[in-house]
Amino acid sequence: MDTDGTQDARGTRGTPVPRPATPPAVPGTPPPAVPPVPAHAPGVAAAPGSGDFLAWLRAPRPQAPPGIWRFGHRPRPEQEPDEVPARQLFTGALIAFLCAWLVWSLLWNGYLGGWWMWPYYALAPESWLRGDDEVIGSLSSYLYYGLVAFGLMSAAGRVGRWSDIWRRYLAPRFKRPAPREAEPAPQEDPARWPQLRAAGAAEAADTLAAEAGAGRMRDVDHARIERAWQSVRSGRHTLADFTRTVVTQGAAACPHPSGARDLPHRAARHDLATAQVRLGTAVDDERNPYQYRAAGLALSPELLGTSLLAVGPAGCGKTAGVTRPVAEALCLQALAGRAAVVVVAAAGAGLGPADDYDVVVRVGHPDSVYDLDLYGGTTDPDEAAAVLAEALTGDLADPNPGGERRRSTTVLAQLLGPYRMVHGRFPGVPELRELLDGAAVPLARLRKALDEGGHEAGLRELDARERQSGTPGDPGVVLADRIALLDRPAFAGFFDTSGNGRPFSLRALDHPVRVRIDLPERGHPDASRILARLVLAQFTASAAHREDRSLFACLVLDDASRTVTPEAVRGIQRLRSANAGAVLTLRTLDDVAAPLRSALLGATGCRMSLSGVTPWDGQQFAEVWGKEWTEARDITDRQIVADEPLTKVSHFVRKAITGKAPTAQSVTVRQVERERWSASELAHAVPPGHAVLSLTTVRGEHAPPLLVDLRG
Repeated sequence: MDTDGTQDARGTRGTPVPRPATPPAVPGTPPPAVPPVPAHAPGVAAAPGSGDFLAWLRAPRPQAPPGIWRFGHRPRPEQEPDEVPARQLFTGALIAFLCAWLVWSLLWNGYLGGWWMWPYYALAPESWLRGDDEVIGSLSSYLYYGLVAFGLMSAAGRVGRWSDIWRRYLAPRFKRPAPREAEPAPQEDPARWPQLRAAGAAEAADTLAAEAGAGRMRDVDHARIERAWQSVRSGRHTLADFTRTVVTQGAAACPHPSGARDLPHRAARHDLATAQVRLGTAVDDERNPYQYRAAGLALSPELLGTSLLAVGPAGCGKTAGVTRPVAEALCLQALAGRAAVVVVAAAGAGLGPADDYDVVVRVGHPDSVYDLDLYGGTTDPDEAAAVLAEALTGDLADPNPGGERRRSTTVLAQLLGPYRMVHGRFPGVPELRELLDGAAVPLARLRKALDEGGHEAGLRELDARERQSGTPGDPGVVLADRIALLDRPAFAGFFDTSGNGRPFSLRALDHPVRVRIDLPERGHPDASRILARLVLAQFTASAAHREDRSLFACLVLDDASRTVTPEAVRGIQRLRSANAGAVLTLRTLDDVAAPLRSALLGATGCRMSLSGVTPWDGQQFAEVWGKEWTEARDITDRQIVADEPLTKVSHFVRKAITGKAPTAQSVTVRQVERERWSASELAHAVPPGHAVLSLTTVRGEHAPPLLVDLRG
């Protein structure tokens, strides 16, 4: 078993990238000192503290429908109980009490005769009835009166539903605090790691239990060691190595290559036991299914694996309410060795500090430590040409679907292949621009090098490029114009292919790496769109062809405007089967080409419409969410025509007092098919800070569109 990256040089190529958290064979260095754990209640925006960790670990997490926050959740029935309205309930209870009182008064005063005393006369001894023993006779008669009164009131309570009043309004006021739950049995206590004991690693289980009891373990440590244990169960590592590492390093065993065991700050509520991050609360509204009402709403990899599309105008809370919590959750999952995350956003978008990430690529910033690999780390010219063509020309309209991209791929391959044959690398941006422009000197130099090296295939490719250059419809002109957007002084130190820089490649998705790419949106918006398409194309290609798919890989693209292309939609569809997903946000669906809007909504399993969307955006969501059968009640008012003189007089008086003619209502109930959410409701009925969210898991389970309060 190797060192698992804990002692490797830091970098982004080859083995130096962060690897899955698995136990090293021999601990080479002592475990890092355990920083103090903040004492916060479990479930809040901080790691569970030393005293709260055990309570957090033992908290109930019942199975629930997709999207429900399971930490401490109390399941509700699927259908809402048929409860009587409060006004009707109290009115019925009062009437039942008055009726029972009236019957008792009539019985007591003899207005109903003495028949109700026959059972007493039949059962009482003669001495009681003759008055031989006045005390016992008096007590027995009053006891009988009490039984009769109690029977009347019991019948009234049953008819008047007094028990419902007690349950709904009085019992909660007299409720005692819930008793503290007893600790689970040792064989069922998760803090004692029963799965390790059952497999024969009792020494490791004792060490971890002692670490948890001493306050030296947190939720990220628990999740990370659970991940390492899974690697032992899968046969990738041995039980002896795992036990030796855990006994030596305790809660700090199997660390992330960064050495971090938590994020500096958490802005959202996380539950690493279920891999969930809480977004908000489902509104207690009749449009939400009853089992979701007032329940927490959360996302997890099983939902993000179907990809998420969030649409809403600027200022509606996409970044703070959706993108930031998801990115933070994935960074925590990466620290636990469960995920790899790439976050792409404009510089200063507020997606967490740099300390939350292992690699921060600040394109166009002179202080950026890392660079971006323009070719995605591949050595295949055709693959590099296809990805680069997608980034440069994927957004161009073409009457022949895929034709422009296919021609652009051919042009780039005709240049990248010969250049790599000569130099052993792909060209940088300035060199590629010269070749696409058809400059005579660079092409002649390349031809000479190919001829001297005997690269006949490269010469044929270059000859074909020169024959097509300058012809009508030559894609090289467009490619040269697009690549010129990256050949600016601000990017002079970026996209270096000479090997002197530190380029990040998305081929590192085999490891639990945390990456943030800052785009120069403010000064170079067109270049930022090209780079966003480049990262999206590289991600879909790399995630789908990973050797190790046990890590969940996710791309978070904070603004996907002018980024979605036909090939990107096909790539997003392939992510579900590769244990990967993408999170895309848009200000409006108009930022996507019209033919792709329905395809994009169909490719993503989780769809979110935030407050303030336009009616035409709402119409797209309404169509994809479909219709449902509902019960419609039609009420018709019909004026009453009186024939009798006395009735006419009463109607005349009633109309004079109320101003309305007497009417009779007729109610018609029928089943109709209506949209779950109409375009008008999505545009005007969603309150600020709210969203309508539908969910789909990778197993195919669905949650209907839910009205969610993102501030709750």
